[in-house]
Amino acid sequence: MKASELRAKDVAALEKEVGDLLKAHFGLRMQKGTQQLSNHTQLGNTRRDIARAKTILAEKKKGAAK
Repeated sequence: MKASELRAKDVAALEKEVGDLLKAHFGLRMQKGTQQLSNHTQLGNTRRDIARAKTILAEKKKGAAK
């Protein structure tokens, strides 16, 4: 997911997005553990998407506090 797409969302939508990404990352980790994951780059991409979403969420929360 691109940062521009995330910046267009509000705080509640970003929190939901982070939750969904964490669930997806957990599922990918379980697939890796059971040798069912064929594309290992998905793990890194999901981890980066989580970090990107959390960063933008923190920026929005900090901006709302001011």
